[in-house]
Amino acid sequence: MRTKFFAFSILALALVLSACGPTTINQAAPENLRTLNVNGVGQVYLTPDIAYINIGVNTQSASASESVATNKDKSNALIEAIKAAGVDAKDIHTTNFSIWSNPTYDELGQATGTNYVVDNTVNITVRDLDSLGDLLDSAISAGANSIYSIQFDVADKTAATKEARAKAVEDAKAQAQELADAAGLSLAEIQTINFYESSPTAFFEGKGGGGGVTVEAAAVPIQPGQLAISVTVNVTYTIK
Repeated sequence: MRTKFFAFSILALALVLSACGPTTINQAAPENLRTLNVNGVGQVYLTPDIAYINIGVNTQSASASESVATNKDKSNALIEAIKAAGVDAKDIHTTNFSIWSNPTYDELGQATGTNYVVDNTVNITVRDLDSLGDLLDSAISAGANSIYSIQFDVADKTAATKEARAKAVEDAKAQAQELADAAGLSLAEIQTINFYESSPTAFFEGKGGGGGVTVEAAAVPIQPGQLAISVTVNVTYTIK
């Protein structure tokens, strides 16, 4: 009698565990989507209306205090000349002020002493590009002896960037449609869109780095050219 009860208990326990176990429902695997991936590019060209310039005064002397004093006088004269040329004070700021020593040598290579070099560089924003050439002449006449670079830009690129994005999307769509037609397929929904924006700028590299700019170089007409606002989009379409 005990044997039968024990066997029945095991069978009942097995049924209970089976009822509590995980339930598996067989479902059809989702259909793999067929996709088409394309890159589109949109560009808009603009005429620069603003420029950023690094202009500096570099002085050398056997005395550190003398070099600093000379640099101070020339730097103050430079800033006043820049203001007189129409640049607002808020558009002038110092980007570098440094002092270092350089040993001096005679023709035989023997050390003869030490020179102290002081460099003071200001960055200015020019909002009237028509006055740029005259401004450079004034700066050099006031004592500037290094112009590190002139970077042209557009103050407000919002509308141009929006237009470049639209052109990039249209370019991607045209390419996708062309490829789908060639393959006998139809475009469906857009799955993903990624984009990258690039704003190349034009540069005029002056002869700078400590005393290379001349009045003749500054008098050469400076052409800002054009800037290209470029947007690239990556679009993935479902095809059928």
